[in-house]
Amino acid sequence: MHRDTQKLNPRQLAAVKNIDAPLLVLAGAGSGKTRVITEKIAYLARQGLPARHIAAVTFTNKAAREMKTRVARLLDDKQSRGLTVSTFHSLGLDIVRREHKALGYSANLTLFDEQDKLSLLRQLLSHAPNLGDPAAAEDCAQRIGAWKNAFVHPEQALAQAQDPEAAAAAHLYRELNRSLKAYNAVDFDDLILLPVLLFEQHGDIREKWRNKIRYLLVDEYQDTNNTQYQLLKQLTGNLGKFTVVGDDDQSIYAWRGARPENLTQLQQDYPRLQVIKLEQNYRSAGRILNAANHLIANNPHVYEKKLWSALGQGERLRVLAHRNEQAEAKQIIAEIIHHRFKTGGRYGDYAILYRGNHQSRLFEQELRANNVPYFISGGASFFSHAEIKDVLAYLRLIVNPGDDAAYLRVINTPRREIGPGTLEKLSAYAAERGIGLLQASAEFALRPRLPDKAWERLNQFADWLRRTAAKMQGPAAFQAIEHLLEDINYTDWLYENSKTAAAAERRLKNVRELTDWLQRMAEKETAPLGLAEVVAKVMLLDILERQEEQEAGDQVSLMTLHAAKGLEFPHVFMIGMEENLLPHQNSIDSGNIEEERRLAYVGVTRARQSLTFSYCTHRQRYGELTECEPSRFLNELPEEELEWPQRNQLSPEETKQRGKESLASLKNLLA
Repeated sequence: MHRDTQKLNPRQLAAVKNIDAPLLVLAGAGSGKTRVITEKIAYLARQGLPARHIAAVTFTNKAAREMKTRVARLLDDKQSRGLTVSTFHSLGLDIVRREHKALGYSANLTLFDEQDKLSLLRQLLSHAPNLGDPAAAEDCAQRIGAWKNAFVHPEQALAQAQDPEAAAAAHLYRELNRSLKAYNAVDFDDLILLPVLLFEQHGDIREKWRNKIRYLLVDEYQDTNNTQYQLLKQLTGNLGKFTVVGDDDQSIYAWRGARPENLTQLQQDYPRLQVIKLEQNYRSAGRILNAANHLIANNPHVYEKKLWSALGQGERLRVLAHRNEQAEAKQIIAEIIHHRFKTGGRYGDYAILYRGNHQSRLFEQELRANNVPYFISGGASFFSHAEIKDVLAYLRLIVNPGDDAAYLRVINTPRREIGPGTLEKLSAYAAERGIGLLQASAEFALRPRLPDKAWERLNQFADWLRRTAAKMQGPAAFQAIEHLLEDINYTDWLYENSKTAAAAERRLKNVRELTDWLQRMAEKETAPLGLAEVVAKVMLLDILERQEEQEAGDQVSLMTLHAAKGLEFPHVFMIGMEENLLPHQNSIDSGNIEEERRLAYVGVTRARQSLTFSYCTHRQRYGELTECEPSRFLNELPEEELEWPQRNQLSPEETKQRGKESLASLKNLLA
């Protein structure tokens, strides 16, 4: 036995050594699934299968990079030469590029991203109104993507259409494919669909790829859609030389086309399938796992499994109640600050997990107010909202008239009827003169190059901005932001460009929060800051927040439960544990509680040492204070593992004494 495989537990070792039959490894959270895959790659290579005939696929570049790094520690360069470790879509792109002739494409084919595809759909809809409204391009793109992921061709989509809207979308699907072919382009979903169609229609090419990939390993198998499953079948044939690793309890992407049913489909399509369960968890304390097991037991299972750990029982899980969302944010951030001081830990040890991105705003606000560094993952940061970027772009241009990126963002926000042709000529003139766009737009020498109306609009904008900048000098600068927004009728612009009035209100609320925060930021310093200094500080915050996930460093992590999958933290706070939030109202209405329970399970199993649940008794919804009901998932947790501090309130004397003790310990730590 190789010295690395000696470190595996018995079930992991069995999964690695089983290479003679199709294998499903049911890997519970934290059970070392990536290790099993990488060890198996090394084992196959040592058993004499050249690495060039082994392929391992997963869903993200980050996971593929981690896998490659681990394999590199197990095999030398010669042993690993030719190994394929990639995402599903990278493998698909490789197949499409190599077999472009059989697919009817030229060698230099283009990959359309989501924005390219949306632009093409809008163009098709504007030329053929009978296929739908150009404004509905996003909805059409989602529907067509769902068809491609479900392995449904345009003709099948048309045959299955039950109303005129679905029929029009199916026709649009066909037109999109024709146009993509004409442009010698494919979209993201085609990277899986086209190889499957290719293998179905060309047996010789299918055999060539089966000979190339003689053993296939699939990570996160529960997240595969129907087309990805068809690709697995085409590549592995009846022999089923594959290992798929997944966890039905962590299948949380049905909205993206994932089919947990693919786990059971394997048993039907491959009667020789063997199943190995990995149940030892190397991440979490016993109480956390007991809670996770109790919770997920409420879902039906084809394969039963129960996580266990040798890491000890750990702390009880706490459940905190709050009168509203403001109190929730304040207390959770106070808990983190206090716990970090008490234990001497890092900010990076803490994660705040939530169901929807909108829940992060108050926590961001509270973290900023307390100068606690934080990192937003898997969702929109406060600074990434278009309305925040708009306002900051105006302020950037006021403090730095040479900021051309800011100029281009605001020149038509709101719309000023300044077209791309005008901006092209303005850019050429500015480049010739070696000056910024704002300065160029105010120069009389530009006039002969433009139609009169275009020049007047540019000149009026430059003049207005100069006058506005003059008003924003000194301490009145922050109050003048309101006048700036009134001048450009920004409120009307938001209402015109938001899908609903409620969405416009949310965006306006963001703008108000930004202006209030800028003012507080300026006044908080010992010497009041001017507009330029405040804008510079904000831009630095924005840049830091746009760093990649792996650069989170020593910062509190804020993320959705979906984004948290695959990660782990010593201390986790799951907030908004209420009916209508978790489980989400849409899932309650559609009867999809099982996936919501899996999502809660993913959250629970992110925690290593401590886990805190939080809910509000009242929450603002659409401007009204409404009463909230605690999530049904709290009732599904084992009572003996929970601690409800509000149920055991301390007396005023005990509270005061505990406060003194905490203060004394903090002073000692600081000393």
